[in-house]
Amino acid sequence: MSVPAVQRKALRSDVPQIEALMRRSVLELFPAFHGERETASAAVHLTVPDVVLIDDGTYFVHEADGQIVACGGWSRRDKLYTGSGAQPTDDRLLDPATEPARVRAMFVRGDWARLGLGRAILSSCARAAKAEGFRALVLMATLPGEPLYRAFGFREVRRTGVPLPDGVVLPGVSMEYPLD
Repeated sequence: MSVPAVQRKALRSDVPQIEALMRRSVLELFPAFHGERETASAAVHLTVPDVVLIDDGTYFVHEADGQIVACGGWSRRDKLYTGSGAQPTDDRLLDPATEPARVRAMFVRGDWARLGLGRAILSSCARAAKAEGFRALVLMATLPGEPLYRAFGFREVRRTGVPLPDGVVLPGVSMEYPLD
């Protein structure tokens, strides 16, 4: 970590590194919050990069020494989180006047956790979504991400379960953040 991480928009060519980072992040950070079965399931089902975010220009990475060490973004589309299974409205564009933008796919490598990279990505998401007229952000937090979102100012809407395709249900926290 002698080299600072630089934030930039993600590119399609980053997908292999993003996928590896997502998996590594889950395997390093989830065990402090989840059992073996939940961690293994999350490492499979929550670590699929969504190229729509990259194509939309709303996904960010932090890079240090040629390695992606954090990633995350926001969406102007209806899909709330990866692993939810394909829904018919996933690609529907949200109405910024009446619907909140979605924060999506936030991951950080364990050795880069708690250094401000997640906060920097959230700040970029909030600025960009507000510039497009959105009045709020929403997300589905996993337990490892909940402290970051609370510290940033997201408030809990409700606790829920996040069903994964293999039958595992992860505890989740639906959260929102006003942009006004």
